[in-house]
Amino acid sequence: MISRVSVFCASSQKIDPVYFKDTLELGEILTRNNISVYYGGGAIGLMGYLADTILKNGGHITGIIPRFMIEQGWGHPEVDHIIVGDMHERKKKLAETDAVIALPGGVGTMEELLEMITLKQLGKLLVPIVILNTNGFFDPLLKLFGQMIEQHFMREIHSKIWTFVNKPSEVMEAIRNAPDWDGSATKYAPS
Repeated sequence: MISRVSVFCASSQKIDPVYFKDTLELGEILTRNNISVYYGGGAIGLMGYLADTILKNGGHITGIIPRFMIEQGWGHPEVDHIIVGDMHERKKKLAETDAVIALPGGVGTMEELLEMITLKQLGKLLVPIVILNTNGFFDPLLKLFGQMIEQHFMREIHSKIWTFVNKPSEVMEAIRNAPDWDGSATKYAPS
């Protein structure tokens, strides 16, 4: 049973409204399903919008945020925060979840997502990883993953690490139907 997910997403406010629309829908879906959320703790961009949506709908969201970001005033003022020492500690805490959901974002979002994929490839993270491909944002990443497999930098089985979906309404089903992945996956790590 899924009770908590970690969501990675953008802190930019200058992005197309379609990304905010899907973030709103995802927040409503998670709240309706009584799923609590870990996220980066920010107050602006998709991060802030996700937090606002979940709070407005009576859900629970916790920000995992490094101390320096709190000192910069980047934390959402209405969210409970777990304050950590640095970005590495943040990702370690974000990995304590029943599933990972990645929305479009910048290099921080990509770095978090790719670390979770790496941990899963190594059998150190076993939960579903769902990538919400709003507006085709992640199409180049999907193509790159395919190229990595085709050119033998990864094995075909590694394509079961993640699930791409195009709409927020597909996220819960993707989590429920994610292929099993267990600690024995380390045998597949070397290509």
